[in-house]
Amino acid sequence: MTVRLLTNIGRLWTGHDVCSNAAILVHNDRIAWVGRAADLPQSVPGVVDDIVDVDHVENLGGALVTPGLIDAHTHPVYAGNRYAEMAMRSGGSSASAIAAAGGGIGSTVTVTRGTDPWTLCNGVRERLREWLLSGTTTVEAKTGYHLTRDGELADVRLLRELEKEPMMPRVHVTFLAAHVVPPEYFGRQRDYVEAVASWCADAAGAGADSVDVYCDDGHFTAEEARWVLASGRNVGLLPRIHAGAYNRRGAVQLAAEMGCASADLLHHASDEDVALMARYGVPAVVCPGAALQVGHLPPVRRMLAQGVPVALGSDHNPGHCGITSMSLVISLAVAAFGMSVGDALRAATLGGAQVLGAPDRGILAPGRLADIVQWDADHEGAFAWSFGLKPRRVWRGGVPVQ
Repeated sequence: MTVRLLTNIGRLWTGHDVCSNAAILVHNDRIAWVGRAADLPQSVPGVVDDIVDVDHVENLGGALVTPGLIDAHTHPVYAGNRYAEMAMRSGGSSASAIAAAGGGIGSTVTVTRGTDPWTLCNGVRERLREWLLSGTTTVEAKTGYHLTRDGELADVRLLRELEKEPMMPRVHVTFLAAHVVPPEYFGRQRDYVEAVASWCADAAGAGADSVDVYCDDGHFTAEEARWVLASGRNVGLLPRIHAGAYNRRGAVQLAAEMGCASADLLHHASDEDVALMARYGVPAVVCPGAALQVGHLPPVRRMLAQGVPVALGSDHNPGHCGITSMSLVISLAVAAFGMSVGDALRAATLGGAQVLGAPDRGILAPGRLADIVQWDADHEGAFAWSFGLKPRRVWRGGVPVQ
């Protein structure tokens, strides 16, 4: 049993509100008490008989403290890089020119398939560690660069095993075998969709939490996405969907119809799409780094105004965005999407917890996981100023990781 007292918190952003001159009492991996330091009780039944007997007292020097951040959309399981492709795209090269030069998702699939498991695992481990050290204590992590049954299931197991290691964030594993059609299924897209649907039960058994489909031009149709998502949902996986990344293909309508846990990206979402999401309670995961790369911004202000739950993601992937800092994502959301700092912080904490189905995190309250970040600032407004605010300390389940 470990009892830890974090005190002299200048400004505590709990997820719901702000408390000045605050303290947090942590019991093992959970928050036992949180509030104004002046209201700290002398004893907490079942935790500590006398507050002077806590095991560790840490003075946070008047700093800003928030819940651990949550990245609700990432693609971290890959090998190699596509820097040359990024340079071509920035110079105006078309998708067909990039593909002719050997770029595109297919190039990552080829390199990932040809990389030994040890090297692949080390790369993913380093990325996940970067997230944690930058203040992100939970990461949604997708498969999707093997596109074979055995490779995709191995990726699920890899993520599940890495989560158990020290210095790793919590991981929500999403099965994204329906990313693109692999080359060996060229001309047989329906066969590949059928295969992926049949793999969902094995993915759930290997430890996946969700199933995702990329529904867009060059990927999968709404009908194909429905097939895969229904198969995943039938075996207990939360359905998610890449929606409106490049064009509108009925993905938002499908998300509403199937009660998806999230519709993601939404660069081309229309007023009709926003109204559907609001009516059916479909949360949006928006990714400012990716939106800026493709040159289309989702209508986030309209989503918030209509009551659509919003979460933030980095969309870390080898072909568009290398961000592993959710504090940078918050800064970009404020600057590009016009979100308030409070809305962006909420989307990176409570919003992420909602779309991942994880009510035990994203807020600093008794009984919740003690995933806590002390920032190098004394006010949350610093997120809008710094473009990548650095943490001073991070606690995952009450244990300091730096």
